[in-house]
Amino acid sequence: MSAETVQSFLALAMGFATAGLIATGYQLVADRPASVRLLTRGPSVGAIAAVPMLVFAAPFLITRHIVRAGMSAPQRVELVMTATILAGLWSLMSGRVVIMVVQELIRLIG
Repeated sequence: MSAETVQSFLALAMGFATAGLIATGYQLVADRPASVRLLTRGPSVGAIAAVPMLVFAAPFLITRHIVRAGMSAPQRVELVMTATILAGLWSLMSGRVVIMVVQELIRLIG
């Protein structure tokens, strides 16, 4: 397995872990699950502040939505596959951002 493949797997895992951490942290603080509906409050400071949180929590929210929908009724395979690919790619990209930020912080501190 090449170094790039390992790094991609680590970025994917870091993205999902960060998404879960942010969504669960929001639920702990707000006493309700995070949702994209945070943006539907109209133009407000809360809606604008929700954008960065939702950008990094989106893989978790997509996966949670698909799992919950699958529990209530059978889902089409294409829908589940598309959502899984979307959540995975989103997680990969946000994981790469998190890793780059951590590497830069380590470079600045050390």
